[in-house]
Amino acid sequence: MPQKEVCPKGYQQVPQTTNSEASVQVRSSTKSKTPFDFTFEAIRPNLFRATFASADHPIPPYPSVTKPATNLQGVNVSTKEDATSKTIDVAGVTAKVEWEHTPVVNISWTGSEKSLHSDLPLRSYVADSEGVANYSVHDRECLHVGLGEKAAPMDLSGRSFQLSATDCFGYDVYKTDPLYKHIPLLIKASAEGCVAIFSTTHGRGLWSVGAEIDGLWGHFKVYRQDYGGLEQYYIVGKTIPDVVRSYAELVGFPILVPRWAYGYISGGYKYTMLDEPRAHLALLEFAEKLKQHGIPCSAHQMSSGYSIAETEPKVRNVFTWNRSRFPDPEDWIKKMHQYGIRLLTNIKPFLLESHPDFQKLVDAGGFFKDSDKEPGYMRLWSAGGATGGDGAHIDFTSKEAFKFWYDGVQSLKKVGIDGMWNDNNEYTLPDDDWTLALNEPTVADAAAKNVKNSVGLWGRALHTELMGKSSHDALLDMEPKYRPFVLTRSSTAGTNRYAASSWSGDNVTSWENMKGANALSLNAGMSLLQCEGHDIGGFEGPQPSPELLLRWIQLGCHAPRFAINCFKTSPKDSSVGDVIEPFMYPEITPQVRDTIKRRYEMLPYIYSLGLESHMFAAPPQRWTGWGYESDPEVWTKEIKAGESQFWFGDSMIVGGVYTAGVNTANVYLPRKSGNAFDYGYVNMNAPYQYIASGQWTEISSEWQTSIPLIARIGGAIPIGKNVHTRVPGDDTAASMAVEEIDDYRGVEIFPPKGTSHGNVFSKTWYEDDGISVQPKTSSYTVSYSSTEEKVLVKFERDEKSGFVPAWKELDIVLHNGDQRRVVSSTGDEIVLKGTDSRGRVVYTLKA
Repeated sequence: MPQKEVCPKGYQQVPQTTNSEASVQVRSSTKSKTPFDFTFEAIRPNLFRATFASADHPIPPYPSVTKPATNLQGVNVSTKEDATSKTIDVAGVTAKVEWEHTPVVNISWTGSEKSLHSDLPLRSYVADSEGVANYSVHDRECLHVGLGEKAAPMDLSGRSFQLSATDCFGYDVYKTDPLYKHIPLLIKASAEGCVAIFSTTHGRGLWSVGAEIDGLWGHFKVYRQDYGGLEQYYIVGKTIPDVVRSYAELVGFPILVPRWAYGYISGGYKYTMLDEPRAHLALLEFAEKLKQHGIPCSAHQMSSGYSIAETEPKVRNVFTWNRSRFPDPEDWIKKMHQYGIRLLTNIKPFLLESHPDFQKLVDAGGFFKDSDKEPGYMRLWSAGGATGGDGAHIDFTSKEAFKFWYDGVQSLKKVGIDGMWNDNNEYTLPDDDWTLALNEPTVADAAAKNVKNSVGLWGRALHTELMGKSSHDALLDMEPKYRPFVLTRSSTAGTNRYAASSWSGDNVTSWENMKGANALSLNAGMSLLQCEGHDIGGFEGPQPSPELLLRWIQLGCHAPRFAINCFKTSPKDSSVGDVIEPFMYPEITPQVRDTIKRRYEMLPYIYSLGLESHMFAAPPQRWTGWGYESDPEVWTKEIKAGESQFWFGDSMIVGGVYTAGVNTANVYLPRKSGNAFDYGYVNMNAPYQYIASGQWTEISSEWQTSIPLIARIGGAIPIGKNVHTRVPGDDTAASMAVEEIDDYRGVEIFPPKGTSHGNVFSKTWYEDDGISVQPKTSSYTVSYSSTEEKVLVKFERDEKSGFVPAWKELDIVLHNGDQRRVVSSTGDEIVLKGTDSRGRVVYTLKA
């Protein structure tokens, strides 16, 4: 967009539209063509809202969040004002608004002279063509994170990013922008505190995070919005966890993910594209091979080849079945379910002209309209290597199109499909001026607003969200007891209300991509995309070497979402491609199997992290400085990059090896200041050494053994069986075929090498039936301390919810080499069970 800025000035206070004393409303000079109104108000103790709009720059309709009710009851609020400024103190946060020249917001801790956020004086809020921009001061020492998924490194400082989404097949994890997500949330963090800025628009824009420097204006950040007025929220917190939690309170906490979705999810474009052997047989053969190799698998992503037409033109027709490849879908799905494997179908939000329902949607007004009131035609990718045709994207603001999609999802569900895979939903359209129907009830109120009806101005990302809602609602309405599972490639802040999971799209096979993907995951988690992962081994590009594939699986098993899915362009047949299979290299199949089985063994820990995400907005994958903000080292460039290591929950740090032929890795172990007993960490792999905190340490990491896995002393990891299990109460078809019941529970604990000096460590995890929309959730707490001779353990169950698991006893698993006795601090019976397959001493606490 060409820059065309006008900076309104001459602001004066005007009568407020709110009764709150903790608010400001000013208007620019009436001499200007269109005066701008600026408002600022305290909504909650750490949440503020600002708007900047005029008659010809209205706030875009259908924001990603609805303005919450102001709630300052019981909070200490005081104000002070003069002719050109107002200071609002709210519960230890001071927000000062000055408007002598332009509105300038300054936010700080009460009593502190150092700003957490400050707008750029004289150039704070400007009109920019049809849009607006907000300039603020850039602190080059601070960490900047968020924006959904952006190119590595994690720290966004000094770079500029498009706020848009696109289908970036084969992207460069360090350079490509934009990627697939549209989430205008930028968090500025330092040891002194954090401020997040969140814009509610679905429109395109740009965040320049200190990438621009000006001799007059110095170092600044600028948010540019292509269309309409500005509505943005400031969220203040001591730490990033505080801000992420408050952001969730504004936009909605991550929805519940079914337990099975944390298992291994297989995939591969080739399978559903096969005519010989036919696709349904090839997939049953793949399921049988997994069984023969002893590799557990919970679900399979069905690529869109199942919907490719049998006759010319052989292109994709969403919600239809290729009856040559899948003669009896219902029978085939039942057979896949007998392996305990659920199915996710790929669905894309457009129809080619050859689709049997294309004319039906034309007649119903289900597509965008061009200037001649005709459907918005465009060239669409359809199958394999660049095969395409003309067609149109579905307009989800049309009630007929929304219902068409809803009915189509239910048609797949009726034959047994378990979840939806919303793909290619970035809405990269060629014409901004296509118009929308705006008669679907969700957005019908937008039609009454005085705004230009244009998909390019505010409607693209909105459709990602509405597609998610239609898929979600269709599943939920058919099975109201069970959690609907929608996997989405693109996402907005509002999409998180409907889609349980996401991934980083069509990545490329390389060591570099594997490393950079960690940074994407960390920013995604801080943007509430908390069941997120990557296509293990790379979606496009060459086949990974055995070493790279194993390293990637070792790393990927410590992410919320673990999936192996790809389309490997094949020189033999570009319409089918190659696949990555966990048993494709016999020389590493035992190690791949063991790593995936460890993933299943850790499912109680991983699933509990998912429940914590839903309840508390804590991402399973966390920046190394998460909870360790007082450690100066976490603010250094290498740690802020977020590429080489991360927390997985609060009990283990996961490192990685990102170069071929390398068998060691440097890992930083953060330290909490002011703790008289900082116990450090233990290496979970040989030589199992105890390691002091606050240092970089070299970890031996033989590629056929493990990546660096470091447990925090005082942490705990609940574990179960290392196979696919069924939780009693989950009576869905695929679960009922799983032979193993989830009736074993252990907990790996990591006491200090010697005495804990009277300190007691505690860890709580959560469990439910793994499938209900409104589950009964129970909690389990293990507490422990140690002396030179023994480890004292206390175990507490809280099952007041009514959920009672199948397991009764609890195994206590000590760190390798720890030979101390385990005794109950409350007199419960604990007996020595023996030594497990990894040489660890195990005790059993009797029920």
